Amino acid sequence: MKVIGLTGGIGSGKSTVAEFFKELNVPIYVSDIEAKKIMHKNPLVVASVKKLFGEEAYLDGHLNRQYIAGIVFQDKSKLSALNAIVHPAVHNDFQEFCLRQKADYVVYESALLFENKSESQFDAVVLVVAPLELKIERIQKRDGATREEIEARIQNQLSDEIKMKKTDIILHNTDLEKMKAEVQKLHNTFQM
Repeated sequence: MKVIGLTGGIGSGKSTVAEFFKELNVPIYVSDIEAKKIMHKNPLVVASVKKLFGEEAYLDGHLNRQYIAGIVFQDKSKLSALNAIVHPAVHNDFQEFCLRQKADYVVYESALLFENKSESQFDAVVLVVAPLELKIERIQKRDGATREEIEARIQNQLSDEIKMKKTDIILHNTDLEKMKAEVQKLHNTFQM
């Protein structure tokens, strides 16, 4: 079974592309969603997060995301320590996910695939890109964020130019119908 990495910066339309694969009955592992589940349900991860951030890391059994975010954005070493707890657990969970699948290939969606230096784990990496103004427009619609907030988030990610040099397949996401057709072509290729 092939393992395809799917990535793209904020507002690129990566999740939309993942949905197109899902419509073709391709198993999709959304690493961000699964990481959140693991941080709530995996007792070893919960204990490690509490040890790192204190009991305040969880309120009434729920991850205190705002509290943790306030710390990790000020202290990169805490962010690295958190990643060292969560990433191995996500990796193991993904391996188990793959074992349960009967498809020709699976898609692993991650916004930070290159930032986490995990691109070598995949048979192919698909990068979704879009023009800056289109990204900003999409994020404003989705999150109601200001242009300044969005630009700050974009600055915190690797640039599309850097990612494009490291990727196997680039999808320019400006037209939904064209994107759907591109995903169908990739699907046909990945099934071989």
